[in-house]
Amino acid sequence: MEAKPFIHTEVLSGKPVAKQEVEIVERKGLGHPDTLIDGICESVSLALCDYYEKRFGRILHHNVDKGLLVGGESRPKFGGGKVIKPIQIIVAGRAVSRYNFEGTKYEIPVEVIAKRAAKEYIKKTIRNLDVEEHVRLSFKIRNPSSDLTYLSEKGIANDTSIGVGFAPLTETEKVALGIENFLNAPETKKAYPEIGEDIKVMAMRRRNDLDVTVAMAMVDKYIPDKDHYISVVQEVKEKLLSRFSSANLNLSIKINSADDYENNSFYLTVTGTSAESGDDGNTGRGNRVTGLITPMRMYSMEATAGKNPTIHTGKIYNALAQLTAQKIVEKVSGIDEVYVRILSRIGSPLTEPTIASVALRLQENTSYNNVKGEIENIVLEELSNVRNITTIIRERRIPLF
Repeated sequence: MEAKPFIHTEVLSGKPVAKQEVEIVERKGLGHPDTLIDGICESVSLALCDYYEKRFGRILHHNVDKGLLVGGESRPKFGGGKVIKPIQIIVAGRAVSRYNFEGTKYEIPVEVIAKRAAKEYIKKTIRNLDVEEHVRLSFKIRNPSSDLTYLSEKGIANDTSIGVGFAPLTETEKVALGIENFLNAPETKKAYPEIGEDIKVMAMRRRNDLDVTVAMAMVDKYIPDKDHYISVVQEVKEKLLSRFSSANLNLSIKINSADDYENNSFYLTVTGTSAESGDDGNTGRGNRVTGLITPMRMYSMEATAGKNPTIHTGKIYNALAQLTAQKIVEKVSGIDEVYVRILSRIGSPLTEPTIASVALRLQENTSYNNVKGEIENIVLEELSNVRNITTIIRERRIPLF
């Protein structure tokens, strides 16, 4: 392919994260308040996309990426407690609510669409939460500015944003992600209905010792007493050790380490999420586009959830960078670690970022000159197909959070 001035590659010095002495990784599960509000905002965006496309044949301008979850109050107890103050959820942003199409002016029921999408997402995510009784929804979604609407019509970048992706995942990262995915899998919930959806995993590797702390909300109505609670926690711990232990790392796991059995203090909830009483949430405070929080890595602080998947580069370029990094590792041999950094400029075509920079850590005996051209071709190919990212996002084929 023809060389482009915005393509950049370099080799990084130092050890890849997997070979450093200390590594820390976090995963906030589906029911964690930060992840929950991410999911709500994203569901509102996807619902607007569906409505706009069905009615007008194209996705109109919107960004609904400012979400706040204000925790409620509850009184959990063995055998079943109650929520005494509901969770408050506020989603703010911009969305076209009036549109001229084929000579007719249409009023778009943005709030109705948003409320339906939010309720459906909450229902399918937190199985023991009654969305009508335990949640209050509020939407502050206004019409967008005319200049950003114009950029949307033109199909060009509507912000100056950074997207960052990396590959491959380390074993520590895979364990953190895998534990949460396993605990929130349908088959696990069937075997252990006591486990709620609010699961937080913190993994710390020091050389070959991997220490994992799991905060696992427990649903009180399925737990008759203290002994049952303790037995479930112990059984789950044994299953995790059996499933995620490896020859490479010495794995230790602590579940609900703040519990104090002697003083009858337990991580009990009514609904399965700490949002009912113990915690609040904000869009963009949680997992990045890898599904993880990785402080030892390069990553963007941009919130992806709720942004327009057609022109907002804060969303598109983060997804593109991650998928490009994964493709480089899959297609090019001899790479220990790769980072893809893509910077947009508002008003520029999505296919022409200010810079698309690839940083590599190579395996021993791998020549930079031998892989440089192949990597640049992959980046150019992915950029030329950037419009495909919209479909990938709408079909939920990339985590985002």
